Amino acid sequence: MTKNRRIAIVTGHFPPSNLAGVHRARLWSKYLPEFNWEPIVVTTHWNYYEEAIDSELFELVSPGIRVIRTPALPVGPLRIIGDIGLRALYWHFKVLDGLIRRNEIDFIHITIPSNYLAVLGEMLYSRHRFPFGVDYQDPWVVDDAPNTGKPLSKAWLSQRVARALEPWALKHAALITGVAPLYYEGVFKRNPQLRGRCVAAAMPIGNSEDDYQAVTNCSPKTILFSDRDGLFHLVYAGTMWPPAHPVLKRFFEALTMLRDKNSEVIQRLRVHFIGTGKSPTCPEGQIRPYIERFGLRAWVDEQPLRIGYLDVLYHLMHSSAVLIIGSTAPHYSPSKIYQAVQSKRPVFAILHEQSSAVEVLRETQAGCVVTITEETLPTPEELASTLAEFVRDPQYDAGLVRWNALELYSARESARSLASAVEFALQRETA
Repeated sequence: MTKNRRIAIVTGHFPPSNLAGVHRARLWSKYLPEFNWEPIVVTTHWNYYEEAIDSELFELVSPGIRVIRTPALPVGPLRIIGDIGLRALYWHFKVLDGLIRRNEIDFIHITIPSNYLAVLGEMLYSRHRFPFGVDYQDPWVVDDAPNTGKPLSKAWLSQRVARALEPWALKHAALITGVAPLYYEGVFKRNPQLRGRCVAAAMPIGNSEDDYQAVTNCSPKTILFSDRDGLFHLVYAGTMWPPAHPVLKRFFEALTMLRDKNSEVIQRLRVHFIGTGKSPTCPEGQIRPYIERFGLRAWVDEQPLRIGYLDVLYHLMHSSAVLIIGSTAPHYSPSKIYQAVQSKRPVFAILHEQSSAVEVLRETQAGCVVTITEETLPTPEELASTLAEFVRDPQYDAGLVRWNALELYSARESARSLASAVEFALQRETA
């Protein structure tokens, strides 16, 4: 029997953090042992998180997984550095350096954000010539990031630092991965010397049926609507990032068309936005201004604060349908698409035509997808007509969903792809 090799997965946040990014490392660590890789998760202790923790997430971490939780610089009393990667960098380095010295690991893979954690790979390579990879859950350098054109703004400074650090951090990377190819394609355009020597691989965050099974084993702490009132509850759950706002505005324009010209549909429809605050701890919603501007308070509501992960899944399972709002950015492929399909509820999605989530929906036949480009959105009339038809008849039967197609995007397949990519990268390093 082949002995498992060991991989250190570095992540700033890990359960019980309720940030969306924790599930990349959580699901990898769950399934990697099936592919002869024993994970060791290096993360920050939850005492140093700024966000409220979700203790139920402990139950979703596979038993027996070795998790090393380090200290970090405290945020207060005067908040100078908030980024968890910067605050924990020194202690993460010490842990990884010790693991290398004791020959306890064979590879390091760093999932970002926090983007600053990416520098750990080069720091350790300089000392030990140790192989490492970096995983892009989001792009690090974003050419069209909001406010980057405003000198000395936070966004401007962040992108200047990113452009300076990324080439150095990836200088000796053996592997670059991402949730989709477009998440890291810009890396190779900016650093063409990497293309010939660095392995690249894309794998989605994926889904795990075990997560939904956990929902059935516990009672929800938060219930935002009843699924027994005869109404059509359309649920959007998750963050709303700036490039999605043009799409969001068009969606509200379509709702206005329904209000003014199709009262039969709008009176049945209720749209719920959950966890859409500007940050996990910010009670200021991003949807409420649209609700007020378009006069849709009777039909749309927002819960801006983050609720528990299992509570989110509960609301998806008890919705009439799940709403996915994409972005005008072609690289954006919302990871929530896998949770949406797995909820066994119909999906109504507005996505860039290049988003990998479009392929997921079409292959599984799990819902309706409206495609957009950077320059072209459907008219309010067109979107209202498509939405009205969907509310009247989603044409959904869970028994007809192509679940085999979804398996290609599962967390298990993601772990399989990572294991294969790491092995290939190590072969090239030793060739």
